[in-house]
Amino acid sequence: MNKFKQSLLAMGLSGVLLTGGVLVAQQEGLVLGTYVDPVGIVTACFGKTGPEFELGQRFSEQECLAMLADDLEVFDRQLTNQVRVPITDSERAAYLSFMYNVGAQNFSDSTLRKKLLHGDRIGACNELSRWVYAKGKKLQGLVNRREAERQLCLKELKHVSNH
Repeated sequence: MNKFKQSLLAMGLSGVLLTGGVLVAQQEGLVLGTYVDPVGIVTACFGKTGPEFELGQRFSEQECLAMLADDLEVFDRQLTNQVRVPITDSERAAYLSFMYNVGAQNFSDSTLRKKLLHGDRIGACNELSRWVYAKGKKLQGLVNRREAERQLCLKELKHVSNH
């Protein structure tokens, strides 16, 4: 994973975006093209979805990393707009990975966000563990990813008051 970190650094990502990007890369893995994910969605590179993808497309590692970096910047702006309370860098990186996976609208509508906005930061981190289903099916990959996100989210909260 170190080569992805170095590549994202070279693209200008640092701090929280770099941490979030490395987590996404670790959890998603890299496919240099399009594929069908476990619930039937055409996906590319590091788990990116969208109407522009169709099976059979190919991408270079640099193209995939550029898509990831661009998406992280977009999600970071959306996260800033949706969470107007102070959070640690670890919380931010965990929520970036989560948003990358579930989308900004799902984050916006979530109990996780509501808890966060009401000052229940630990409860918000623990909500990540509930997001392990895709189309009603519990996926071990999501269980693993959410636990990694939850651990990162809680990392700097040991000394933070929860209200």
